[in-house]
Amino acid sequence: MTSNNTNFSRIRSTIQTAFYGNNVVKIKSLKEAYELAKNSPGTIVTDMPVYKPEESELDSEAKILLFNDGVVTGRCAAARRIIGEAGIDKEKYAAMVREAVYNTRYKKMYDAEVYIGLDKDFMVKAHLLVPEGHENIVYNWMLNFQTITDEYMKMYKDSKSISNEGDIYILGDPDWKDEEHPLGLTLFDPENNCAALLGMRYFGEFKKGTLTLAWGTANRNGYAACHGGQKKYTLLDGESFVLGVFGLSGSGKSTITHEKHDGKYDITVLHDDAFIISTENASSVALEPSYFDKTQDYPAGSPDNKYLLTAQNCGAMIDEKGQCVLVTEDIRNGNGRAIKSKLWAPNRVNKFEEPVNAIIWLMKDPTLPPVLKINNAELATVMGATLATKRTTAERLAKGVDLDALVIEPYANPFRTYPLGDDYNKYKELFTQKNVECYIFNTGFFMDQKIPKEVTIGSIEKIVEGNAEFTKWGDFSDIEILEIDGFVPEMNNKKYMQELLERMEDRIEFIESRNVEKEGRDRLPEEATEALKKMAKEIKKYNIIFDVA
Repeated sequence: MTSNNTNFSRIRSTIQTAFYGNNVVKIKSLKEAYELAKNSPGTIVTDMPVYKPEESELDSEAKILLFNDGVVTGRCAAARRIIGEAGIDKEKYAAMVREAVYNTRYKKMYDAEVYIGLDKDFMVKAHLLVPEGHENIVYNWMLNFQTITDEYMKMYKDSKSISNEGDIYILGDPDWKDEEHPLGLTLFDPENNCAALLGMRYFGEFKKGTLTLAWGTANRNGYAACHGGQKKYTLLDGESFVLGVFGLSGSGKSTITHEKHDGKYDITVLHDDAFIISTENASSVALEPSYFDKTQDYPAGSPDNKYLLTAQNCGAMIDEKGQCVLVTEDIRNGNGRAIKSKLWAPNRVNKFEEPVNAIIWLMKDPTLPPVLKINNAELATVMGATLATKRTTAERLAKGVDLDALVIEPYANPFRTYPLGDDYNKYKELFTQKNVECYIFNTGFFMDQKIPKEVTIGSIEKIVEGNAEFTKWGDFSDIEILEIDGFVPEMNNKKYMQELLERMEDRIEFIESRNVEKEGRDRLPEEATEALKKMAKEIKKYNIIFDVA
């Protein structure tokens, strides 16, 4: 307990010390958190019972709780500040956190604990401190992650030791205000596993803020951090196929992960949002037990609603039986959300011992056909680093940001706190050393044609069964295509080829910009740019032919 301990920093010391104040009340169980949330002002206690509440560590009479925020119903990337990045004044933010803690002294504060990581290969303990009046945040946080039960206490005790890493500590104060940060402040000190989430009411900030630090810990300890879904197919011959799908909210990662394929296979699900892959043996570990899903996808009457534990930013009404029930579709606002019990996926496991077989980058780039296979490790890795998609209502965008604009989000993970090169090297290692296959699926529009879900699911089934007939895509040396009727690219169409080239040049520009932005913190090896330039050069050959013609 000296300044020589690398786990200490000004910010971590400030945040961790706040947990020991005489205004802090420790929440000892999920049942206690439920009672606090149930009685918190503004909570709506529905007449919808929690399904098998005892299996979720709740009392038998537990009901689904609804709590609604105001104008903000999504995450805000513009509020993120990461200690260690260029231009971030550590001393300035350390002082802001000290002041934020000081201003909580007249508030009752709640202290909660959970585990992140559901297998003894990887487990870390996390602590959350929030003020009275925000009990629903605490309850949702404890539901989302693993509560500290006797079973998991033993697992944690027996888990692999992670050297030079402290517990995760998070300070939250949704009531905090600062003129310099009108959207709020989500401050991360990732090397010291702590964060201050200030001025943030939306629960998603606390979920992803916690995962941000857990993913960072995993990255430093031999794992690839994964914002995606993973499932295992067991075929009739007993062979298995482990598939990971990576995409932002709305890309289809949850839909694909939980697709049952009409019972054709024995399906096992790891998780649909947060897991890690070992670079040592390509095994995978889930980070959280429950699911945080859009309620828009599950209208009233959907059988999936039986598994809800809480809901956020949804409507409510009294039905014909006189009972208070949820209105799950996005009528009140966009991005209504719910935490679903782990019981929703009866085929759920917490670890895949089997190595991952394939990774799919889910994109919404209209120049890409529905299914491509990438046969070059550098191109496969850099296409993940330039994953092109669109923003969704899950995000709170700064003024002037176009929701419909195509954006690049490396590896579909906007929660990275470490250099981009770490992800690049880990995914490349999976492609080169662990023989993982790489595919790109467009789940949006191909030019002006919407790609149906059936095309996506059917293509995955062919890949899993080994029946996908990929052919060389035009004159491209490292890419194959699964030709699908109605979605075959017109390689003799100059307009199409020009747009394809422009999107590839966007990727090149993005990677080259990493050499400058944040003082080069996210610089990638030259091979990454060269792989994209090779692809662009091959596209240009078509345009040269058109010009001559």
